[in-house]
Amino acid sequence: MRVNPNYTPDILADLWQSQAQEQTAIQQLATGKRVNMPSDDPAAAAADVQNQALQSQNDQYIQNTSNLDGSLQTADSALSSVVTALNQAISLGVQGANGGVSSADQQAIALQVQSIQSQLVQLGNTSYQGSFLFGGTATQSAPFALDSTQPSGVLYSGNSGVNNVEIAPGNSLQVNLPGSQIFQGAGGNIMSSIQQLVTALQSGNATNIGTATTQVGSALNYVSEQRVFYGSAVSKLNSNQSFLQQEQVSLQTQDTSLVGVDFAKAATDLSQAQAAQSATLAALAQIIPQSLLNYLK
Repeated sequence: MRVNPNYTPDILADLWQSQAQEQTAIQQLATGKRVNMPSDDPAAAAADVQNQALQSQNDQYIQNTSNLDGSLQTADSALSSVVTALNQAISLGVQGANGGVSSADQQAIALQVQSIQSQLVQLGNTSYQGSFLFGGTATQSAPFALDSTQPSGVLYSGNSGVNNVEIAPGNSLQVNLPGSQIFQGAGGNIMSSIQQLVTALQSGNATNIGTATTQVGSALNYVSEQRVFYGSAVSKLNSNQSFLQQEQVSLQTQDTSLVGVDFAKAATDLSQAQAAQSATLAALAQIIPQSLLNYLK
């Protein structure tokens, strides 16, 4: 008597189905995703591709915002040091204009102001992550250098351009002021006023020293006004960063809704698949020996 195999395909189909269900549940629990291949849910998979692209774009904007915040804070800190240096120069100018100061003392004060001039050039060459902050759009080389052939004693080799960076879709932010505007603006030329103070101190003319000191004061007021730009830009960045972070949370929530796994359901599916597989294997263990016995008869 030959074995009747009619029941075998059904049992094997049950076994394969339980194995497939087990593997699906294991993969879902391992990845945390309900949709691991487009065929799992084509509509959700397509929507997830768009969601992931938006998250990637948002991540880039967040990174841009973080980098810009660092450069703006660095620029503002440099200008704070400029303010301190100009206040020192004003104090020296007042001291040098005092009629009781000797010529030798005036020459010594002139040297101190020249030191401040060098410091201002260094501050004008402040860089952040390899980019010079006060060169306009020419960010790869130092914009300022001491040059005695220039009326201001300083040569500016940057340009008057400004940099704009997209910080959110359709939202760009100006992130710098050119050094020519900050340090050599018509409203208060820092470099020129410092050079005039040096020259006046070297000449020993108290009137000229007083006039030059007043010009340094005007430059101080002017650069203080320029700093407002950086404070405003940092405020806009902080507001934008909060928006981007909220948007990222929203996108991640949408992603979970689209393809995220229900861990409780996946765990139940795994348990049921394993139980079904064990039952099927047990049935095969009983049927196959009996079938062989019938065959031998």
